[in-house]
This record gives sequence, C-alpha cells and structure tokens, in this order.
Amino acid sequence: MSYVNRAGRDAIENEMPWSERDVPATLHEMLSRTARTCSDHAAISFQMFATPDGKAETFTWAELLVRVNQAANLFRALGITEGDVVACVLPNCSEMVLAVLGGAVAGIVSPINPLLAPEQIASILRETGARVVVTLGSFPRTDIAQKLAQALAGAPDVHTVLEVDFRRYLDAPKSWLVPLIRPRLRRPAGVAYHNFNRMLARQRTGLDFDDGGRDRVAFHFHTGGTTGMPKLARHTYGGVVYNGWLGGTLLLRAGDNIMCPLPLFHVFACHVILMSAVYGGAHVIFPTPAGYRGEGVIDNFWKLNERWKTNFIISVPTAIAATMQHRVDADVSSVKKLFSGSAPLPLELFRRFEKATGVTIIEGYGLTEATCLVSCNPVEGEKKVGSVGIPFPYTDLRIIRMEAEGPRDMPVGAVGEICVANPGVNLAGVYSEAERNRDLIVDGRFLRTGDLGCIDADGYLWITGRAKDLIIRGGHNIDPAEIEEALLAHEAVAFAGAVGQPDDYSGEVPCAYVELVRDASVTAEELMAHCETTVPERAARPRHIEILEDLPKTAVGKIYKPALRKRAIMRVYDEALMAADLAARVDVVEEDPGRGLVARVRRSGADAGKVAAVLDSFTTHWTWAE
Repeated sequence: MSYVNRAGRDAIENEMPWSERDVPATLHEMLSRTARTCSDHAAISFQMFATPDGKAETFTWAELLVRVNQAANLFRALGITEGDVVACVLPNCSEMVLAVLGGAVAGIVSPINPLLAPEQIASILRETGARVVVTLGSFPRTDIAQKLAQALAGAPDVHTVLEVDFRRYLDAPKSWLVPLIRPRLRRPAGVAYHNFNRMLARQRTGLDFDDGGRDRVAFHFHTGGTTGMPKLARHTYGGVVYNGWLGGTLLLRAGDNIMCPLPLFHVFACHVILMSAVYGGAHVIFPTPAGYRGEGVIDNFWKLNERWKTNFIISVPTAIAATMQHRVDADVSSVKKLFSGSAPLPLELFRRFEKATGVTIIEGYGLTEATCLVSCNPVEGEKKVGSVGIPFPYTDLRIIRMEAEGPRDMPVGAVGEICVANPGVNLAGVYSEAERNRDLIVDGRFLRTGDLGCIDADGYLWITGRAKDLIIRGGHNIDPAEIEEALLAHEAVAFAGAVGQPDDYSGEVPCAYVELVRDASVTAEELMAHCETTVPERAARPRHIEILEDLPKTAVGKIYKPALRKRAIMRVYDEALMAADLAARVDVVEEDPGRGLVARVRRSGADAGKVAAVLDSFTTHWTWAE
C-alpha cells in the first residue's frame, strides 16, 4: 500500500469500504493471527535498567499469546465478564502488557497513570466501577502501592488487587535487599491481595472462553492527566483494530524493532505502537518502568538503540530535546524514522535533531477521544514541517465554525474547529459520562476535537491552537482552573487567569496573571510560594506570576485569556532575545486567521539568522514586523 500523498491515501480507501477489509473482529483474533504467522519472532522486550547490556525479558508472539490467555483466564476466574473493568495502575513492564491485553480480552481494561494523586485514581476507579486492579507491589523508591491503598477507600467496587513484584527483575545481591527495605503497606480491609505472577501461572494456556467474535467496548482511557479529574473515553475493538491496521500496514513491518519509552497508560504507546505490533508482527522495546524518565535512559539512549537495532523511535518533543543534550555515541544506522506526537514540535528542535542524527522526524496527530490516529506526515512522501500531515485512509476531516444555524464548513486554508470521522470514533458514546457527549458529534459522525486548525491545498492538516484552554506541558494536559482556584484561595487575590506561555523545552508551561482585592498587598514571589503548597502537581505550578491592575475581561466579566496569551508570548520572546544579546523585540502579537497567534518582531538591526535561531525554538509562530 502506498501512503505517500493524498492521492495514494485516497487510492487505498477506494480499494474497498472499511467494512469489507479482511481485518480481525476482536483483539484476541488479531493477536492469535500474528502468533500463528510470526510465532518465533520477538514481540515485546522489557529492560528494568537502562544500561546498554542490561538484562531484558523478551516474549515471542507465541509466548505472548499464551500469557495473554492466562491473564484473561485469571480475570474471568475473578468474576470479570465482558462489561466488567480491570484497572491497571502500573508503570511499563512485561506484566503491564499482559494485564492490558488480557483485561481487554476478558472484559474492559482501564490503564491508569500511576503518577496521579490517590483521589484522581479513586475517581477513575469509581467511574469505571473497576472490580479488579493490577498494580505494583510495595517496592523501594516508589509510592504506587501506597497511593492505590489510599485510593481504594474511595473505590467500593474493587474486591481484588493483583500485585506485581519487581523483585523478580533483580539479580543478587539487590534482590536480597528488597525484603529488608520494602516499605510497609497498610492494606484496606475487605480487599483480597494476591501475587499477579503466581496467580497467572496457575491458569490454562489456552483461552477458557469464547471471546465473542464481535465488536464491543474493551478499553477505558482517561484524558488529561496531571491535574483535575480526568474524563474517560470508551474504545472499542473496532477502533483498536483500525489503529493497529494503520500502523501495522502503512507505517511498520513484521520484524521491525520499535523503541518505545512512552507509558502504556497513554493511547500513543498502547493503541498506536503496541496494537500496530500486535497487528503486523513488529517488536516493541520498553526501556525501564519510567521510560524516558527512567534513570540512564537519556544518558544511554543511543547505545540502547544500537543494542536493539532499532528501526523506529517513538518520542515526544520534550524527550527529543532531552536526547539532543547527548551526542550520538553509537551506531544507529538501523534507525529509519522517529515518530513524534502528543504536542507541537518546535521548528528549531526539528532542524537540530535531524542535523545531529540524520534521522527524519515524522509528526502526526491523534487524540484519545478518537481512539488515537487521525493524520501523519507520510513516512516516504513529502513531509511539511509544522503540519501533522494528511489524514489516514478511512479518516475524514472537516474544519467547521459553529454558528446559530449549525456548523459551517471553512474553505481551504481557513481556521476552524477540527472534526474527525473514522472507525476509531465511538459513535455510541465517546465518553463514559453521557452528559459529556452532548453536542460532541456533528451530523451524526464527526467528532468535535476542540482543536483549531486548517487544511491546505495539498490536504495537509495544520494545528493552530485549541478551542479549550488546556495547557499542554510536554504532552501532559494541565487544567488552568486548578491553578486559578489555588490562587483565588489567597485572601489578596480577586481574579486569576492561568494560560500557557511558550517554552523551548516543554512547548508551553503554566503562567498566571492576577488582579488583587482593593487595598490588598502581596508580591508575585509570595504568590509563587503560595502555589508551592496549594497546587499539588509540580508540573502545574506556574513558572511566572504577574500582578496586573486590571485583568482583561469580556463584556460579561469573564477573563479574556487571548489577551493574556499575547502578553505571555511577548514577554517570553523579548526575554529570550535579550538573553541572546539581540536588539530585536516583539512589536505586537496578533491573531492570524491562518496560523493563530503570531508575534510580529521588529529587527532593530539584529542579525536575522540569530533572531530566527532563538525564536524557532518555540512553537508559537512569529514573523517580521513591517
């Protein structure tokens, strides 16, 4: 199949309707087929430590099928049926793969970010009605087991916890020390705790039940992540198979080695990478439980790719920036491409990475609400830097503007809300909460993404902003309301507005503007200190706080955030230019109908190339002032 341009994409789609494609009906059918055709090929590998020659656990496709069968049988033995939920509160490891796949075969699986606060984990467990939880047992230097124990107080449906003991990944003498330094865990009453691997080993190797052979909801993935109570998106077998088909036929091949240091509680790692491998027989490597955040992963990154003869690297902009701090000290000639997602990639970072490594970056776009994949720059075709490529086969896009009489389609190049229709959109109900689905679908099939963008004459999609106010820091969603509520809790603050300010590492970071109560007195430094204790998530704490005499407001008194974003862009860009000892300054930040907010920069005699080198490190557009 040739996915090199819009015409090639259309040709694939025109071969036959999606409903006539010879694709598996269920996850277990997809896994079983690959286990037959690629039985002895490596399927997944997990390294506990990031040393280039560190011990790794590898399952072939035949072995993976056996263990997934055992996991599914275990969950059924614990009372899980098709409508019941198995939650996974685990970092990356072999057991996380087994629990996710086995949970989706037996019932519905809900992978949960183990970095969430106990009350957020409890909220997800309650909303899903999870009955069984697979989690990390008490282990040194992690509090996952302790947080789950706290969360279970607010999750009455959970009756069984299956613990994974990371001690099994350790060699002596480290393994001897774990029982001596393992933190004590106060387990809640009324919940049965068992060792996951011991229970797994008791199960039959063949599937004990009929998987149904039909489409159904099999995954609950939470959106957002670092603050606020996440929303739950419902994914079907059909949507997951569609994502697997796209990756396994258009992007990857059987036998390809994929380096994936991203967490499996995120759809990028699970539905795009793991399911593409399940569909097509590629091999996925997960280095350390914490992925890119794991000790030694960034330091040894290139040597790890040499060890595994990596063909594709999976990354996000913050991780790309981190790897650029280390020279390429290994033979990475096997690497064909790097796939980047979750947040916009700064142009300067794109250039520096490709120049230093010789590896081409492929940017794409997806979202949890659509199961994931929407568009991608063609691997072998023209790549427009800054765009997120062309829509995949069987994905239709509309750019609309909602008006009183209904949605109005925007012309080529004009900005509007991006709407998506494809087999990954669960039209029966995207979110688990019915109220959240209100007005979410346009004309019976198009999902309103909340993202703003345009489509150019060649059919490439460009993201220009977000209809929502979420701050995206390195791919993590931060709800500005959490910051605003914390600031408003201070007796001197009357109004607060939090927005994202440009950042050359994370894409954007939170900043806040406040208006004080009349006659009150407080400094920005004191408010920063206040946020250290009132904003629980470190990533959500504002990098900058500014006190204004009056916050900009709309006619009905709502804080006008576009004005705050413009102010933040001007400040950050001017500070970066001053730090580089350049005389250029931002003249004004304006709304451009095709590109969103654009900073107009007055050169003032500064070297044009040096100015570009500074400002291209950020994702917000800029241009020269006349």
